[in-house]
Amino acid sequence: MGIHAAVSMSEREAADRVALRELVDAYARCADTRDAEGQMALFAKDTHFVVHMDSRSPEPTQELHGRDALAPVFANLNTYDATTHFNGQSTVTIDGDTATGETYCLAHHVWHPDGRRTLMVASIRYLDTFTKLDGQWFFAERKLMVDWTETRPSTP
Repeated sequence: MGIHAAVSMSEREAADRVALRELVDAYARCADTRDAEGQMALFAKDTHFVVHMDSRSPEPTQELHGRDALAPVFANLNTYDATTHFNGQSTVTIDGDTATGETYCLAHHVWHPDGRRTLMVASIRYLDTFTKLDGQWFFAERKLMVDWTETRPSTP
């Protein structure tokens, strides 16, 4: 039984929950199709993007402010031959035109360092703050938390 089973959900909340999940999934789709402009458009103009390559470290690996600062991060995906982001469980708490959430993701990255096909899998948790502007949801802040990675040879 879900956490909302005993409580009636309004149509607005249901629509917001669907829109937020679509936003999270659009981020993954844009990453995998190398649509950096589309990916950047999912963020509020004054967004805050924080990367923790080791989620246990209190210090971020990278911290960016503003939508335009995201371009090099998303362009970095071009160093891989292919990526596949599988979004898993997700929680969200909505409070009017703001929301917070956490989404788990297994991100697969294929590339050829030293001429050998290699697969790196990253277990990621996204800690998000969302804002609704003119009826549309955006990422106001996204914290990318890498819990673990595994790199191994891969066959075609």
